[in-house]
Amino acid sequence: MTEDTRPASPAKTRILILDDEPIVCKRLKPAFQKAGYEVETFTDSASALARVEGTRFDIVITDLKMEGVDGMHFLTRVKELSPETGVVVITGFATLDTAKESFRKGAFDFVAKPFKLSDILDTVRRIEDKQRLDKGLRAG
Repeated sequence: MTEDTRPASPAKTRILILDDEPIVCKRLKPAFQKAGYEVETFTDSASALARVEGTRFDIVITDLKMEGVDGMHFLTRVKELSPETGVVVITGFATLDTAKESFRKGAFDFVAKPFKLSDILDTVRRIEDKQRLDKGLRAG
C-alpha cells in the first residue's frame, strides 16, 4: 500500500452574509455557492451575532443599517472575535463618514447598494488573496 502524498484539498472559504433585506441574501447565496463557497445567510443581526460567536468565518458581508445590532457593531464584534476575518460592509446609506468609520473598525471594503454581483465576488477574491498572503507571511 502506498501513502497518498497529494496535498489535502483546501477547505472551502466560509462566508456569512447578514442583510435585513431577504432579497439580498437570496441573490448572494446561490452566486457564492456556485463559485464554490460555503455560505450562511441571516436576515436578523441577533441570530448572526450568535452564530459568529460560536463559529469562525473567513469572510463576513454585512449590511450597515439594520434593526437590533447595526452593521458597525457587528463589524466590531466580528473583528474582536476573529481579527483575520475579512469584512465587507454593504449599505444603501453610504456616506464618507460611515465608510471611514468602517475602515477604522477593520472593514476590508465598503460597498454602496445597488452593487454588481461581480463586484462583490471580486472583493471576496481579493480578501482571499490577502488572507493567503498574510498566512504565508506568518508561516515564513
